[in-house]
Amino acid sequence: MSAERQQLDRLQEQLNRLQRTVRLAIEQTLAQWSGKSFGSLDANRAMATTIHDVLEGHGLRVRCPECGHAAILRCGARPGLPDGVFVFDHVIAGRRTFHGGGTTLPDLRLTAKPPRRRRDKTPPPEA
Repeated sequence: MSAERQQLDRLQEQLNRLQRTVRLAIEQTLAQWSGKSFGSLDANRAMATTIHDVLEGHGLRVRCPECGHAAILRCGARPGLPDGVFVFDHVIAGRRTFHGGGTTLPDLRLTAKPPRRRRDKTPPPEA
């Protein structure tokens, strides 16, 4: 193996350790708010959006506790629940799916953001 390849392998190992440290730090912070509602639908939505923005910046998603897929945490309105419900928004077998529905922030585990999927199967035009 070349010296350059060994150097790249060491760099990849170092980056993996750093990414794990970041993921664990975010999970630790989010765990402090598990089981909490933030006082209103707007506040719950703002918290879900802020969590998504932080995770997006690090190539992460929340893991759906029901099915294990990578998901986006959202808070949506529900009749009779003025503060809304937290749901896991993801695509399973090509269909948009929502799991969850609790009124408080669920216990969140993180996972890598999956690659973007193509909407159609036609190849891009050649330049």
